[in-house]
Amino acid sequence: MSLSFTEQAAQARQAAISLSTVTRARKDTALHAMADALIANQDAILAANAEDVERGRADGLASAMIDRLSLNPARVGGMADGLRDLARLADPVGEVIRGWQLPNGVHIDQVRVPFGVVGIIYEARPNVTADAAGICLKSGNAVLLRGSSSAVVSNRAVVAALREGLEAAGLDPRTVHLVEGDRAVTSQMMAARGLVDVLIPRGGASLIETVVQGSKVPVIETGTGNCHLFVDESADQDMALRIMINAKTQRPSVCNALETLVVHGGIADTFVPKALDALVEAGVRVQGSPAAQALDARIARTPDDGWDDESLSLDLRVAVVDGLDDAIRFIRAHTSGHSETIVTNDLASQKRFVAEVDAAAVLVNTSSRLVDGGQFGFGAEIGISTQKLHARGPMALPEMTTTKYVVTGDGQVRT
Repeated sequence: MSLSFTEQAAQARQAAISLSTVTRARKDTALHAMADALIANQDAILAANAEDVERGRADGLASAMIDRLSLNPARVGGMADGLRDLARLADPVGEVIRGWQLPNGVHIDQVRVPFGVVGIIYEARPNVTADAAGICLKSGNAVLLRGSSSAVVSNRAVVAALREGLEAAGLDPRTVHLVEGDRAVTSQMMAARGLVDVLIPRGGASLIETVVQGSKVPVIETGTGNCHLFVDESADQDMALRIMINAKTQRPSVCNALETLVVHGGIADTFVPKALDALVEAGVRVQGSPAAQALDARIARTPDDGWDDESLSLDLRVAVVDGLDDAIRFIRAHTSGHSETIVTNDLASQKRFVAEVDAAAVLVNTSSRLVDGGQFGFGAEIGISTQKLHARGPMALPEMTTTKYVVTGDGQVRT
């Protein structure tokens, strides 16, 4: 018999209480057991995923979403490796961020502690199911996983394996719940203040906006990735081409992929045609501004209102600007605050770009595909936060905790 959302949340709350005192050694043992269970159940997980993918194609799911939805042995292995990587990382729970002693002898420590129950609402990415469960476990949180209906069969198989691993390690399997049902269940999650401590939406702009605007539970917002690459007049153009192709084509369906190439007008007449040669060879469809179109006939026109979209596909926009000032203004006008890149050999341009571009990550002479918890050395991540309160950038273990003050004395009172 399936549980209601309220029953699942209550069970998660009980599991979170016991999990708050579990040692790092036991959590790490559980992470390894969860990884082993994913590999042991790989055939069942892939069979379930094939069912979701077939249904998604029949329903006309976009190719970018099919890519996000699809699993294969390498991706299942990557999910397991992500859990094992988490086991190698330091446990954030109990870390003393700062401590001091008052003149009256009272000692104060600010200590990292779990949120308690974390709700995660996400789209068509079964790998997120394992990553989120592992991060929440290691950071001492129980988790309510609300995946999309397009991945429900895959998520059932993944959660069954994760819970099998938890049980094998002697931890409460109720630490991880898959929340199923219609949209009313999502509304219940957003209204569950007191049962759920924090909600994290991960997916497209519509999903994120719905949760941010409608939730009574505190939200950590992960954002869409309308990412720009500015090629400065002083840039090493061969380097810029390598970074551009990697950022756009290495995996175009993810939020840190390049969406808009911005080129300094001083080099546009030489760089834009070279960029188009490389992009077209890589199968990228290119739109652009009138100034960009004038430099290469292969560039279609970008609509005036088309500069803010996240394509998640092999589509790229090209804009030509007069210089650094215009590039910064252009990016600030259209950025989603995710990841913004400059390729330059001019230190002054680099410093201004880093200081004036407002994003969770600003990159210099490297690909935006590196903006990722694993690439940063954090292990698996919950997502990339584009907001400014609590967490910003890749959200890994420390970002999945809050703090409390522990005040210790020997009878002091306030006078």
